[in-house]
Amino acid sequence: MRRFSAEYLEHTRRGMWEGGRDALADLALSSRERVLDVGCGTGELTRVLAAEAAARDPPATVVGVDADPDLLSVAREAERGSETDARIGYLAGDATRLPVGGDAVDLAVCQALLINLPDPTAAVREFARVSSDLVAAVEPDNADVRVASTVDAEERLEREAREAYVAGVDTDVALGDRVREAFDAAGIVDVRTRRYVHEKRTEPPYAEPALRSAARKASGAGLADHREELVAATSENAYDDLRGRWREMGREAVDQMEAGEYERVEYVPFDVTVGRVK
Repeated sequence: MRRFSAEYLEHTRRGMWEGGRDALADLALSSRERVLDVGCGTGELTRVLAAEAAARDPPATVVGVDADPDLLSVAREAERGSETDARIGYLAGDATRLPVGGDAVDLAVCQALLINLPDPTAAVREFARVSSDLVAAVEPDNADVRVASTVDAEERLEREAREAYVAGVDTDVALGDRVREAFDAAGIVDVRTRRYVHEKRTEPPYAEPALRSAARKASGAGLADHREELVAATSENAYDDLRGRWREMGREAVDQMEAGEYERVEYVPFDVTVGRVK
């Protein structure tokens, strides 16, 4: 399984559910008693699930599981500041060997997990083992992300980097609605998939995360996070060339921010697949 920093997860998942939670409707969260968030990372989805499942009496229990103890520490710290009546807990464990018994929960769910696993079906089978009712996956299609920007080169460079990343990474980060195949292979029935598009907007006045993101572009740090995958798909020279052009693009974004003129929208398609355990 691929590993990520807390900063990376918070950046990529930040704000996904702030604009609405219609994408979670098929999870029937108001009726859930015990929910497991697998590969919870820093707990963004865990806290959303807890908030949505808090309406029932008694409140639902929501447990996040992740293999990285550092990410779990961040999740626990964030949970202390959350306001929800649901009971939240965190456990260390692997997605293919979950630390709970069979039928321990009535919903096992993940966000952006299966795209980072070498064998998504193995994880889905484990979800089916521990759930007495529903299994769900919220997975982005990284090959279909689109960007619009006031910096002319940004859309072109983002597309170039994305295509190389998808080609160079060693898991299927463009899994998309093919998550259904893993559900079918795991024997899950009544499978349904809905596609949604999350819009990440950057516009004045700029929040601190947007300023940090632009600074990382200008330094090339953001691209360097995926250096291994980009080099695997191209070459060292091609990566160095892309990074030089990327930094130039980032400096233009910073200049536009200083003038209050920079705007960017990233369209991230993601599929919510839900099915029932036989």
